[in-house]
Amino acid sequence: MEVITTRYLKEHLSELLGQEVCMQGWIRNHRKQKNIGFIDFYDGTCFKNPQVVYDETIADFARVSQLHIGSAITVKGKVVPSYKDPTTPEVQASMITLEGDCPEDYPLQPKRHSVEFLREIAYLRPRTRLFQAVFRIRSVAAMAIHTYFQDRGYVYVHTPLITSNDAEGAGNTFTVTTLPPDKRADPSQDFFGKPTSLAVTGQLEGETFAMAFSNIYTFGPTFRAENSNTKTHAAEFWMIEPEIAFCDLNRLMDIEEEFLKYIVQTVLDKCPDELAFLDKFTGGGLIEKLKGLAKSHCARVTHDEAIRILREVKDRFQFEPKYGEDTAKEHEKYLTEEYFHSPVFVYNWPKDIKAFYMYQNDDGKTVAAVDLLVPGAGELMGGSQREDRYELLEKRMDELNISKDAMYWYLNLRKYGGCTHAGFGMGFERLLIYLTGVDNIRDVIPYARTPLNCEF
Repeated sequence: MEVITTRYLKEHLSELLGQEVCMQGWIRNHRKQKNIGFIDFYDGTCFKNPQVVYDETIADFARVSQLHIGSAITVKGKVVPSYKDPTTPEVQASMITLEGDCPEDYPLQPKRHSVEFLREIAYLRPRTRLFQAVFRIRSVAAMAIHTYFQDRGYVYVHTPLITSNDAEGAGNTFTVTTLPPDKRADPSQDFFGKPTSLAVTGQLEGETFAMAFSNIYTFGPTFRAENSNTKTHAAEFWMIEPEIAFCDLNRLMDIEEEFLKYIVQTVLDKCPDELAFLDKFTGGGLIEKLKGLAKSHCARVTHDEAIRILREVKDRFQFEPKYGEDTAKEHEKYLTEEYFHSPVFVYNWPKDIKAFYMYQNDDGKTVAAVDLLVPGAGELMGGSQREDRYELLEKRMDELNISKDAMYWYLNLRKYGGCTHAGFGMGFERLLIYLTGVDNIRDVIPYARTPLNCEF
């Protein structure tokens, strides 16, 4: 008999009613009574799992009734209607075969475990309902990102993970070296003959491909050695970074809005059961939030206008909103949830708090940078029109003591057929925090890399 998945069973339930099926998976829970037993069965292909029911008529009833939680099994039986939920399959088992036993000290016993405890057994937590929901959404969102760009003709570029430049100029990079500690004073003797590190972004290399293919995107791991233990920081995380030639700041904002809504709507369409579980798990409001974003129109406001709005609110904020400075979480929350009641693009940021490669506006004070703020999360994307004027970029690099010799190739992009171009970056895990309502980055990435934590 051909083995079917629980997903196939759910999708073809009406035609399989009364039919014999064979499934392979694991026992999430096992409730035993004197003459009957109930197994919460799953194989990871579907969030709504079938219940397997057996009674004394099954072969080797005594052995089956002793099967442990966590064990791998093969089930053969008839699909029958469920008296609890007509959309959830139930299988009346005629045979249950043990494929892999699981001892009674198995950590995932049928109770609600804290996420802190589950982080300590990260190699087992994908078996829980919470993380089956989170990582199914991660998979669907990742595919949606590729689909969005591929359907619009973008080229997917794999930028290097080992680099000799720090595009953000912020330091906090992981050094890559083959030299022992006592030999590292002379980088010329190292593997690459110069100081190298793990990449914090693929943007600069992405720009080289945008000048050849027009529209490209990167989607891969990046690394930052920031010694932070907040809920939103990790040493290894994934970034989505498109670069678009012949694109200015206004068109970039159009693309960002369309892109985000596409991802959100795809998850709403493809993960209704997972979202329903997470909505309940996180206290409600998650699905309403996502549906609201998918239908919303993003407001647009300059940084100066945003500060003016914030400063008109008296005795409200812990941190005073100031012209020429960054905004705080409480400011982003007010703008999105109370003032505009929608996502907000804040653009034309002060030059002195932004990266060297951003297009310098005519006022001499601001750059064509933009942050997208969303209700319930704050900043979700950051982007800019890139400085395409050779002399102005060169001058800005001099002001910030950025080596023109090391970055000659980046300057040359402006000399050899340069054009107006723009791009944005979005942390994938930050997006997943928004999509799932699970508020810690450690719980939306399979294996978190944080200070003093690099296990499994």
